Amino acid sequence: MDFSLNGDQTLIQGQLESFIQKDYDWETRQKICSSDLGFSKEHWKTFADLGWLGLCISEESGGFGGSAIETMIIMEQFGKALVLEPFLETIVLSGNIIDMAASKELKNDILSQVIEGNCQLATAFVEPQSRFNLSDVNTTALLQDNNYNLNGFKSVVMNGPAADFFIVVARTSGAQLDEEGLSLFIVDSKSKGISSRNYLTVDGRRASELTLENVQIQSSNLIGEEGKGLKILCKAIDNATLAICAEAVGAMEVLYKDTVEYTKTRKQFGQPIGKFQVLQHRMVDMFMEYEQSKSLMYMVAMKLAEKAEDGEKAVASLKYQVGKASKFIGQQAVQLHGGMGVTDELNIGHYFKRLTVINTIFGNYDYQLKRYSEL
Repeated sequence: MDFSLNGDQTLIQGQLESFIQKDYDWETRQKICSSDLGFSKEHWKTFADLGWLGLCISEESGGFGGSAIETMIIMEQFGKALVLEPFLETIVLSGNIIDMAASKELKNDILSQVIEGNCQLATAFVEPQSRFNLSDVNTTALLQDNNYNLNGFKSVVMNGPAADFFIVVARTSGAQLDEEGLSLFIVDSKSKGISSRNYLTVDGRRASELTLENVQIQSSNLIGEEGKGLKILCKAIDNATLAICAEAVGAMEVLYKDTVEYTKTRKQFGQPIGKFQVLQHRMVDMFMEYEQSKSLMYMVAMKLAEKAEDGEKAVASLKYQVGKASKFIGQQAVQLHGGMGVTDELNIGHYFKRLTVINTIFGNYDYQLKRYSEL
């Protein structure tokens, strides 16, 4: 397989690297993280001006028609700087759902605002009892007089505090665990009957818990066909899983490289600890786990871009490998840095926290191993 990037993709990668080096140093990132919003509106507008927000949206919906490979490139670079702006939540997950299945009117109304940087999105698909089972949904949507009435509770809504619109997964028919009967709806975050509890996640991001009490939405806000939403959601989450794995690969690269550099300067017994053979072996293992993850990431990106039949199985294998590798690399990086590896002042602990959270999003490695074996 040819893993080399074409001219346009190389240009995008260089553009991202330049932005991170000039405008997203560690001090800037920490100031943004401690702000009330949790990300920079100025940076988000820059993303729009540079075309990044429309890069992964189809041309029919007003974007540039990029594939999973372009998504991978963006997210890998974002992972290197722990970029806080909600590209995954707004573009890769929510934007992809709208792009795939929403009506032309909804695409024109919402995606145009998203691409211009004037609108934030979030997808509410997790419930307290559901764990990683996407079909385990108690939230209901009943059709009454050409309007849907939504009732239920959603947890861990990533980017919930900043979202202008939610994509809500609700059950229009069937029992709690049925795969049939799930529908997707676009809901204005200011709709009557929506209440939220916003909170800070362990990796410095923002999320919400949503309570829906008799939320009235028009039937035109239904995405796709009623009762057939699970297939759309699964496909979007596979794309988002690749994206978050690419972010993890970028973060793992920084962790192992910074650790190697630190062992060249930290001295013990009169010499750099990097000269101790046992520590060299650890760093080689870190490098191998990173390289295996990156190679698998490229393969999965190509499979999704080409819409390969085994794409879902490939995504499960990647998420398993990334979860296993990120845990190992994060633990070794912290240990080799000693006590300061877990301080707020050093970036190592922040990267490890983000990788730990990534392991749980869309299914941890135990879940993905089971999913892979079933597929």
